[in-house]
Amino acid sequence: MKAGLYIHIPFCESRCIYCGFYSTTAKDWRTRYVDALLKEMHMRSGELKALYPDHECTIDTVYIGGGTPSTLSIDDLSRIINTIKAVFPCKTREITIEMNPDDVTTELISAVRNLGVNRISLGVQTFSDERLRFIRRRHNAAQAAKAVETIRRAGIDNISIDLMFGFPNETLNDWQNDLDAALKLRPNHISAYSLMYEEGTPLYLMLQNDKVQQTDDDTCLAMYTMLMDTLSANDYEHYEISNFCLPGYRAIHNSSYWNDTPYLGFGAAAHSYNLLTRSWNVADIKEYVSAIGSGNLASESERIDDDTHYDDIITTAMRTCEGVDLMRLKPEYRNYALRSAKNDIDGGFLELADNHLRLTRKGLFVSDMVMSNLMKV
Repeated sequence: MKAGLYIHIPFCESRCIYCGFYSTTAKDWRTRYVDALLKEMHMRSGELKALYPDHECTIDTVYIGGGTPSTLSIDDLSRIINTIKAVFPCKTREITIEMNPDDVTTELISAVRNLGVNRISLGVQTFSDERLRFIRRRHNAAQAAKAVETIRRAGIDNISIDLMFGFPNETLNDWQNDLDAALKLRPNHISAYSLMYEEGTPLYLMLQNDKVQQTDDDTCLAMYTMLMDTLSANDYEHYEISNFCLPGYRAIHNSSYWNDTPYLGFGAAAHSYNLLTRSWNVADIKEYVSAIGSGNLASESERIDDDTHYDDIITTAMRTCEGVDLMRLKPEYRNYALRSAKNDIDGGFLELADNHLRLTRKGLFVSDMVMSNLMKV
């Protein structure tokens, strides 16, 4: 049996204006935070065994995200990864670390490669220096391109880059230029998302105060179409709504989220899932460190009933190109899904083949609506 493991590193040198994830610029907390992380792993060392008491369960993937994990020292990253290997049985196929382009050095990449890291997720977002300044990223376009080259030269050839579209005043030509710049680097994996205006972020406040104008839906849909067409024409597989890869380079860890695989999450704001319950740590670094220091877990949890589990499968598996495997569902839920899907199948938004219910290309553009039509709760 396999499980994933996620580590949340909340530290950033500066906050991007769109970011709704839990993060902090309080650098003086780094050592105490890593100490607490290691202690939390030891405190929860029995959870993996508890997942499948009668079978061996191993960590299949590790994902170190944030925040900006690359702001940690090599020593701290080493302590984290070595503790994972010491505390949990690991047969890892993939260990990913998120990095900011201007943090990338040959020394850093060589060090994490020696620790077993074999995949880097690079937060590029755009190759426009103007748009990078607007969202307050620390790097520029030249640094992003150089980072990809440095990672490859240092011995890690599995590279994913994040891109965003739908910036205020961005044109279709601007977006095509970003895609062309990305393709010149030929990353193994590309994740692309529409810019979101998360409540509580500086970008949301700018929108509320009429300092920026949100890109209209038609333009965003045209950009998404351009994304699909351009990457498909360049041999990238569109295997999840927002994710594309060269053959053989799907994100294994992220795929576990979409395939209903259990995972353990460590650190402030990290989530865990064991098929029966979902839990989450407090999104406050001071409270998290204090609780762990006192031998307590600052977390909450909820029981997942059958209806919620069905809805979870719909909203995750339906994002993938394979869709929902109906044979994984209990008969009552399989029948419910088929009844609920009829109108969207007739409308060309869903297709049924080989006992899989999946989005059509037309359905990708209204995926939220289609999934909502299939849900129970």
